Amino acid sequence: MLEINCDVLVIGGGNAALCAAISAKENGADVLMLESSPKAWRGGNSQHTRNLRSMHYGPTDVLTDTYSEDEFFEDIYKVTKGQTNEEFARYVIKNTPEVVKWAKSHGVRFQSSFGGTLQLGRTNAFFLGGGKSLVNSYYREAKKMGIKILYEHEAKSLNIQNNKIISVEVEDKQNGQNLTFKPKACVIASGGFESNLEKLREAWGEPAKNFLIRGTKFNQGKMLFALQDAGAKIIGDPTQGHMVAIDARAPKYDGGIASRVDCVSLGIVVNKNAKRFYNEGEDFWPKRYAIWGRLVASQPDQIGYSITDVKVLKRYMPPLFDPIVANSLDELADKIGLDKTVLKDTISEFNAHVVSGNFDHTVLDDCHTNGLEIDKTHWAQAIDTPPFYCYPLRPGVTFTYLGVKVTKEAAVVMQNDEVCENLFAAGEIMAGNILSQGYCAGFGMSIGSVFGRIAGREAAKSRGEK
Repeated sequence: MLEINCDVLVIGGGNAALCAAISAKENGADVLMLESSPKAWRGGNSQHTRNLRSMHYGPTDVLTDTYSEDEFFEDIYKVTKGQTNEEFARYVIKNTPEVVKWAKSHGVRFQSSFGGTLQLGRTNAFFLGGGKSLVNSYYREAKKMGIKILYEHEAKSLNIQNNKIISVEVEDKQNGQNLTFKPKACVIASGGFESNLEKLREAWGEPAKNFLIRGTKFNQGKMLFALQDAGAKIIGDPTQGHMVAIDARAPKYDGGIASRVDCVSLGIVVNKNAKRFYNEGEDFWPKRYAIWGRLVASQPDQIGYSITDVKVLKRYMPPLFDPIVANSLDELADKIGLDKTVLKDTISEFNAHVVSGNFDHTVLDDCHTNGLEIDKTHWAQAIDTPPFYCYPLRPGVTFTYLGVKVTKEAAVVMQNDEVCENLFAAGEIMAGNILSQGYCAGFGMSIGSVFGRIAGREAAKSRGEK
């Protein structure tokens, strides 16, 4: 078995890994990256992202108005229902403005602030060209800086002794070789286990068979479970993660952001029994879209149907697939396989309880229902004007929250609560230190960027301590 000595080894190829590699190089280390995918598929889930959530005081070149630290934290507190580490969350939040500047300094370009129904122009900085452009910018920068990148090299196991990383066993898939890397310091930023269908079934049981994976098929969680086997402290609930309601016609993997259905808040959602099961108008879509994957996952056969009429057709971002269109509710029920009578009764009951107001999808308006078992609190309009539109929904897993415990310096914590001196983690694999449930758009990229930079810097500092 070939042994390779190196300075700082970064395991992973997405945003957090790239931030770590560039940061380590900036801090004087020679850096080697291992990406398990072929070059054409590099970037992990980051290639499917669009933006990064960032606090700011006053308008910037890419953000409008003001988004304070306290408001940002309040958004995280609400979506996690208070189950978050406030110290860590605020630590990330405070570092987001600097991360945006740092990304620009390494070739990432942002577009001007976003408008429309997404309500993100004030809170989220959008990458010009999306996540693929972000990833490519960082890879160009890495190459320019002399960072060595090995594709189709999959890390398999970790040798940790006396709270230090000694070696990493790696499979070179291109040449069929097993390699041993002996780094002075190591950063693991290889994602969660959301693409590992066996592990999803272990966590969720039979419902997992109907889950779709929004991102890369290469996030198998091998380093997460290798960390567990090597004695690292694992935290979080394996059933928790960023799970979104996506179009049921999306592919099993890599459907990406285009598979998300954004009209949920403008109509109603029913299950296979043609019954509503949650308040569709609870809050602005970017603050609530991430709960709908779990909601659909809890329904029979893990299927839902988002139904609107022509009145809201131009008020949401259309997804990848065309809607199922019908000129009557009977025709719609036939097309989607629901009981006609029950569907019509559900919609008639909903319509009868709508309290008219001033409909405005850009604010928390006063259009609501009153007297239903499940009321809709905003954007409630009668669904009565054909044609009718429907998008079938499945749970779309983005990333999982089961992760390794870390310090604020991104150092891996062992089961005995001691810190591994030269082993660090960033991105999805440690996001569970902050996210226990729920999600706010763009916050995963904030966590990966902030902790990626920290992990790289600390790895460069610790490499002389081995």
